[in-house]
Amino acid sequence: MDLPPPSANRIQVLPQLLINQIAAGEVVERPASVVKELIENSLDAGATSISVETQQGGIKLIRIQDDGCGISPYDLPLALTPYATSKITSLDDLERVSSLGFRGEALPSIASVAHLEIISKPIDSHQAWRIDTTAGTVPIPASHNAGTTVIVRDLFYNTPARRKFLRSDRTEFTHIDNLTRRLAIANMGVNFQLTNNHKLSFNSRQAHNLVEQEQRLATILGSEFLKQSIYLDQDAVSLKLRGWISQPIHARSQADMQYFYINRRIVRDRVVSHSIRQAYADLVYHGRHPSYVLFLELDPSLVDVNVHPSKYEVRFRQSRMIHDFLSHALIQALSSTKVSPPPVNNGNASVNSEHIITDSQDLTLNYFTVCPAANSAVAEERELYSQTDPDAKPTVPVFKSQQVLSSKTSPATVADTHTNYTSTTYQLISNQLPPLGIPLAQLHGAYILAQAQDGLILVDIHAAHERVTYERLKQQFAAQQLRIQPLLLPLQIRVTLAEADIAEHNQQLSRELGLEIDRLGPERLLIRSIPTLLQDANIEQLVKDMLADWLVHGSSDRIRQAINATLSTLACHSSVRANQQLTIEEMNALLRAMERTASSDQCSHGRPTWVQLTMTELDRMFLRGR
Repeated sequence: MDLPPPSANRIQVLPQLLINQIAAGEVVERPASVVKELIENSLDAGATSISVETQQGGIKLIRIQDDGCGISPYDLPLALTPYATSKITSLDDLERVSSLGFRGEALPSIASVAHLEIISKPIDSHQAWRIDTTAGTVPIPASHNAGTTVIVRDLFYNTPARRKFLRSDRTEFTHIDNLTRRLAIANMGVNFQLTNNHKLSFNSRQAHNLVEQEQRLATILGSEFLKQSIYLDQDAVSLKLRGWISQPIHARSQADMQYFYINRRIVRDRVVSHSIRQAYADLVYHGRHPSYVLFLELDPSLVDVNVHPSKYEVRFRQSRMIHDFLSHALIQALSSTKVSPPPVNNGNASVNSEHIITDSQDLTLNYFTVCPAANSAVAEERELYSQTDPDAKPTVPVFKSQQVLSSKTSPATVADTHTNYTSTTYQLISNQLPPLGIPLAQLHGAYILAQAQDGLILVDIHAAHERVTYERLKQQFAAQQLRIQPLLLPLQIRVTLAEADIAEHNQQLSRELGLEIDRLGPERLLIRSIPTLLQDANIEQLVKDMLADWLVHGSSDRIRQAINATLSTLACHSSVRANQQLTIEEMNALLRAMERTASSDQCSHGRPTWVQLTMTELDRMFLRGR
């Protein structure tokens, strides 16, 4: 049978240049994309010094010079060939890739949309070689130190449609500057230098130890980041996490200071972001974002980096394990922090916050022996605060309304009590003041004024008592068996087929969370019981959110968050209210409890619980010492 005549729109093989230009649409989005690919090549070549020079925001010129191993003249033409690479040779290599680049797409893609020149001298050669895409693909001798220089001129000169989508020179250089700083954070042992239009923008020296690394971070992110952050170093079987995380009280209005790396690779991943948000869930005020610089090291076979040509996205082979490890590591680091104003020597007395927090003595009881209890309510409150020790066993039932500080006590005059209290305190703890100092008075029924070693501390009574009560309720809840309430009328909900499948697969996990869920049909679930604490919650929405988390992240913390939200409400409602008058002893009890409670710098809603005015700040207000 004769074939019909060919049509005008037949399938045909595209020209190689067009293929490279299509690939460049994913690899080369803007000048910063070019800088990223070339710096990663330099790092893979073992460079210890990288210089980046740009003009007009990288649109006119990008020049990157390194002192890496260099490229052989025999390999220079191959470097411009699509999918030619020295970093992998087999599927096994791809599944365990540890280099930053490996696809062999970057240089051909760049050469297809810009004028590209490469000059390189291998470390074992006496001659440098040069190749220029505008003059052919045959290397010619050149003069160059050991290493490689890549020069990119007139980006998108032949694709004007792409060029018109670029922003101003200033904006494009800002992207390059931010990217270079991110790579400098990930590669502390490499010198980085960045110039734009012949003006130095950024220069960092090699940082080998922790002190030098923190100096580099201070240069890149600002000294305030280090002052407001916590250093962590956690290990698991095949995972290692280290870095710096901001204290919750110093969360930012924008998520602009979040740096996460996997095996030195910049990544953006939903599992990682979700685990970090979970760790800060009840510590950061609504709408605020934590800052962090975190390095996750793991076996390359546990993560797939071949997801997108930009290599920002990854897939974890055991995403739930990664999620739980990150979340628990951060929660542990954040919960280990306690109130600790900076110690400052002032005369003979000195603050030793480590002694105050970790000494085996019951400091709360020591301070309580200074003044006699005004009545039985104070004694009961003292006993209540003594239970804030993490090692103490809870004695108050979870669902019992929490007793608050008594407002009916009859304190002695502030002056008399303060004199008696301070003189005895110095004898009890050897001239050492506690981190939050000693209470002086109550201001407008809402704040405690306390004398610290270096100035004045103001404590929000309600917020502080709320955090102490909230942490105690969480300890009590965790120590008891989860109470489950069967529903008189089981709740039917409609879900997607995928959500029903994962609900059926995770039935045992649901029971551990206090939910009894059965499958009625392909897209119907039946909820038979729920945790007692969630009897007033929107169970249908909560279960749907949990199933969505399981599908996207491989795990869900919705139930725990809902329970914690209920405990937070209980803590808020049972805490000291404004205009409730406290005795000096009750104020002291609250300060000591804060020092023994994790995350007491902020309440369960993320609001700060205390601030400090140092002596330097007070002297400046009154023009003292001038």
